[in-house]
Amino acid sequence: MGTQAERRAELAGFLKAHRQQVDRSELALPPGTRQRTAGLRREEVAFLSGVSVTWYTWLEQARDIRPSRQVLEAVARTLRLTVREHTYVLELAGYSVTHLDDPPIVRAAPQHVQRLLDALAAYPAYAIASDWGISGWNHAYEALYPNVATVPAQQRNLLWLVFTDPYVRELLPNWETDSRHFLAQFRAEAGARLGDPAFSSLVSRLLDASETFRGWWESHAIEPFTSRERWFHHPLVGDLQLEHHRLAPLDQPDLHVIIYIPVDSETTRRLRQLLTGG
Repeated sequence: MGTQAERRAELAGFLKAHRQQVDRSELALPPGTRQRTAGLRREEVAFLSGVSVTWYTWLEQARDIRPSRQVLEAVARTLRLTVREHTYVLELAGYSVTHLDDPPIVRAAPQHVQRLLDALAAYPAYAIASDWGISGWNHAYEALYPNVATVPAQQRNLLWLVFTDPYVRELLPNWETDSRHFLAQFRAEAGARLGDPAFSSLVSRLLDASETFRGWWESHAIEPFTSRERWFHHPLVGDLQLEHHRLAPLDQPDLHVIIYIPVDSETTRRLRQLLTGG
């Protein structure tokens, strides 16, 4: 499927999913039929957005049309989209820098980025490319997640490992919450590049490999990255409470460095024990 067709399909699915999630009471609309308390019909979205029913229907059918920015903004307001969701819709329709202008995916972290990771010796840290392929890591991250060094290179992708590696499920006590965050963040960042072979292949493989991923992918949830506290349960040292942060090197805009830092003295002690073996 071509890139434009991929984007039209994503836009169609995204609009439909969010149309069905709208709280009708927020729009002063009566409950729908058949005990329906949320969600709008296509006719209602079209009326409230000031566009024809046929035109909006074509959007949800992924027809080969070129909706204006004004139409998409009106629909976004009707669907009560967040700022990030609104931006995502515009990106899918081509009203931002397209994937063709994006830099190539970084498969191996440049030496100066790897040196940065190694310098963060006391803190687990790794680098990911735009498709979330893990392109570099330090010893502390390998101690936290040993499989990163042994998994085949083609499978060394953060999203793939979160949904397919049993070790990750054991490592993350809040796996369901964490993995939902990961998926929503990935989708938000990948929207304009979903037609690229690397992205299409990753999503296709995950749809085949993980029933959980299949169900959550259909929700079309997106969210921005936020620094927050995460819990890990390591088989050797027990619970670790870490806060993760993400940096973007100015000379490598398609690469992100993720760093985990302890948030309490007990985690600091256990992390030191993990790294020193003491």
